[in-house]
Amino acid sequence: MKKITSFVLLLSFLISFSVQAQKFLKPFESVSHKKATYITKEDGSEMQGTVKKLNRKKGLIKKVKIKNEDGDKMEMPIEDINYVYFPQSGWDKFMKFDDFITDATQWDAGLYDLDRIKEGYAYFEKSEVKVKKKKRVLLMQLLNPGTCSRIKVYHNPFAGETAGIGVAGIQVAGGKDKSYYIRIDDGVAFKLTKKSYKKQFKEIFGDCKEVKKIYGKAKWSQFEKTVFAYNDACKK
Repeated sequence: MKKITSFVLLLSFLISFSVQAQKFLKPFESVSHKKATYITKEDGSEMQGTVKKLNRKKGLIKKVKIKNEDGDKMEMPIEDINYVYFPQSGWDKFMKFDDFITDATQWDAGLYDLDRIKEGYAYFEKSEVKVKKKKRVLLMQLLNPGTCSRIKVYHNPFAGETAGIGVAGIQVAGGKDKSYYIRIDDGVAFKLTKKSYKKQFKEIFGDCKEVKKIYGKAKWSQFEKTVFAYNDACKK
């Protein structure tokens, strides 16, 4: 009887996540230099301006130069920034055919400003990240703002992509990045690759029995579902 009950619970869990399966937000690298960028500083105050230049390290932002509302050009050190909403450039948005229309699974408010995201903004937050052997503090583009209670997944601008299949402009298979930066709880973000996924699976998801039972074979094609399931089922 106990085995049957456990099986029913596991089946319910699996059905729940197969129905509510979500995907990461589509990332972008091209920032508009005309639309307003919204910066929230460490002291909680917000300022806006237009981006003049973004300095990067391994594709990740380490310095922001903007023109503020008074027309003054200024450099924002990462140390002073908490998070930023960057506007997507028109060309980048056109190339992605408006992901919010073609991918209904991305409509999840979470704790972030959904209205800005719908308008074509991406949410970047400051995080400590290990780049090769060095720890750096950089701005990272969050791809799972809807559900990120334990694991946050950030875009790796240098990630390759698997082959994808599309039908009528809607991607139905493939097209997954081959690597991401991920942060577990309050740890340091690190790069996770498709190649290393099976080896690191236990280290990342090992404390969640429900996830191990369903996604324990560690398929990269199920990484998104695994992250969402983990964040929902194994909250602290």
